[in-house]
Amino acid sequence: MLAQLAGLSMIIVATVVFIYYTIWALFMPFVDENIELHNFFPPRVWAIRIPVAIALLGVAVVGSFLSMVMIKSGQKKRAKAAAQQLGKKKA
Repeated sequence: MLAQLAGLSMIIVATVVFIYYTIWALFMPFVDENIELHNFFPPRVWAIRIPVAIALLGVAVVGSFLSMVMIKSGQKKRAKAAAQQLGKKKA
């Protein structure tokens, strides 16, 4: 039940963010600047800067994760090779 509620809340938040961003980025450039609706949205330049910053952050996080996994995998392989070398020397 809690998982379904969490999933529903994530869908609702994603839908609201998508609708807000779509209105801001696609429809607001065609609305006259004098209308009060522009007060609900930041300047249009941020419609590009925010997604680019989020994408760069995501790439950095994924790259860091992959780097850590590859480094740990290399350490395990080296330890395994060292253990095999010790086993051969004793025999």
